[in-house]
Amino acid sequence: MRDLFGDAVFHEPPTEQLADGAILLRRRALPFEAELLAALESVVAKAPFRHLVTPGGFEMSVAMTNCGNAGWVSDRTGYRYDSRDPLTGEPWPEMPASFLRLATEAAADAGYPAFAPDACLVNLYEPGARLSLHQDKDERDLANPIVSVSLGLPATFQFGGLKRTDPIRKIPLHHGDVVVWGGPSRLFYHGVLALKDGDHETLGRRRINLTFRKAL
Repeated sequence: MRDLFGDAVFHEPPTEQLADGAILLRRRALPFEAELLAALESVVAKAPFRHLVTPGGFEMSVAMTNCGNAGWVSDRTGYRYDSRDPLTGEPWPEMPASFLRLATEAAADAGYPAFAPDACLVNLYEPGARLSLHQDKDERDLANPIVSVSLGLPATFQFGGLKRTDPIRKIPLHHGDVVVWGGPSRLFYHGVLALKDGDHETLGRRRINLTFRKAL
């Protein structure tokens, strides 16, 4: 395992508080790795990755898909959750059991034992893809946290405050890391800097992010 991630990763503390209500759980997803990747293949076979368009007409550099009872979508009419995949008209794939188990366990580790996600947004990053600063605020009940799982190439996570102009922390995320934020930090601005090129042993030149939410 050290050969895969490098000694530096293992010298980082396993748990780090990023803000009030926000916790970084290093390597928390590694015990689930094989199950997650196998389940992801099944999800993508039913609901392929696609590049969504923003309300302003710009194509996102990150490719996306969803699983669960609701999926986050974007087009010229706005951002929203939809129970069906707009590409196929079919319900989104069911959330895999391994996804749900990791999300609930990680949330409980971070102090949110009642978290029961009904939506998982799956983001695919390739070199150069980025996610600009934004708030997750399309969910009905903001009392629930966000659980974000990193797989594949390392990335730099940006985590700010309640205002876009607040200072931004730049946090390196590695394969298997999980970030959970809620409570006072639930609406903090966050994003991902442009992904640097590389070659992950399992996922190649890609980064996968699983973002779990209680949407409905």
